[in-house]
Amino acid sequence: MVRKIVIAIAFIFAISLNAQDGTVSPYSYYGIGELRTTSSVENQMMGGIGMYTDSIHVSLSNPAAYSKLRLTAYSGGISYKQLSLNNAAGKENSSITNLDYLSVGFPVAKGFGVGFGLNRYSSVGYNFESETQIDNADGSTTAVVNLYSGTGGINKVYLSAGYQFTKNLSFGITANYNFGTLDNERAQSIEDIQFGTTDRRQSRMFGMDFNYSLNYEPKITDKLTLTSSVRINTQANLSGRNRQQIGSFSTANGASIEILDVDLEPLGLEKTALKIPTTTTIGLGIGENKKWFLGGEYSSQKLSGFTNEFIEIDNFSYQDASTIAFGGYFIPDYTSFTGYLNRVTYRAGVRVENTGMVINNTEINNFGITFGVGLPLASGNNVGFSNINLGFEVGNRGTTDANLIKENYFKVNIGLSLNDRWFVKRKIN
Repeated sequence: MVRKIVIAIAFIFAISLNAQDGTVSPYSYYGIGELRTTSSVENQMMGGIGMYTDSIHVSLSNPAAYSKLRLTAYSGGISYKQLSLNNAAGKENSSITNLDYLSVGFPVAKGFGVGFGLNRYSSVGYNFESETQIDNADGSTTAVVNLYSGTGGINKVYLSAGYQFTKNLSFGITANYNFGTLDNERAQSIEDIQFGTTDRRQSRMFGMDFNYSLNYEPKITDKLTLTSSVRINTQANLSGRNRQQIGSFSTANGASIEILDVDLEPLGLEKTALKIPTTTTIGLGIGENKKWFLGGEYSSQKLSGFTNEFIEIDNFSYQDASTIAFGGYFIPDYTSFTGYLNRVTYRAGVRVENTGMVINNTEINNFGITFGVGLPLASGNNVGFSNINLGFEVGNRGTTDANLIKENYFKVNIGLSLNDRWFVKRKIN
């Protein structure tokens, strides 16, 4: 039954993944869109740290975790995000609901596990306008309005494997295939002019990257375990097949007047290559198995070398990006038969991120506080392994300085983690 449910969810997820924009952030205008988290709900609620692993949950960011699996694990997540967009002109509210990921992991042999799944790599979904005044020869001014809109994103399918070399040392690798379409449009109109102009650009993206992880988890006392992790997400080499259309439209009703395809081959823009730099993450934590854990991670990415030749944006550049995150969990008593709340996993964390985007000479930073619970799916006196994870995130990104937008957001995450047994021979007595 569990497998049938997962197959149905996967089918719905695959369709929905292509149908949704995934974001309503104006910052998805830049680069390849808003980069999405690669963590499961369990990890997101601990500030996004990915070093901690166990035997019943899938880790989307740490492939070494598959070496610990003792049961087949099905994992899926959805999210609801509410944003308040603020700038000098005022405030606007928006929200969006997403299917975030679907993953399956299972043990193949002792100390060796594999997994596969799909999720979102980046999302584009913005709609905003800017207005400038140009001076005329007679001393008057004329308003020029630019409307910017974009949709699409890049999806990811992946295959992971993890192997435990010794009792305390494990290694994992994930191969990611990225694909999707990015659509961007700018419509410009000038006051008292009957026709406006449009510039539509579409990029069909595809390419691969790899994620390597190494976990070292020695016992330092009878109860305490030290957890250290190094993860390297290699450079993503994406190829773009581009198309550009320019034309005019009626400012009275918005109807297109004439649309022409631009010959991009002489410009060297029909096919472009995007190289998203390597991300390196190191983590260190300590905890008591099935009781509590506390850890921190630092990630860095040399985004200063990233460019997108096909999309030209004024007053925008990249600098090196970095993230610092802390988080952990606490379980009062996971073996309790009488107190359900004692078996609940309580999680919390905090994240500070320098996104690497510099707009109007201003850095765009992101700050988030996360918390949530893991609720066991068991009834009566039965202690089960499947659980539903409910999480929350409160934070902000950007600033109202330099004529920019500050996003205040509230996010609700729901993750489902189900366990089953594969490759186990039935015995008849």
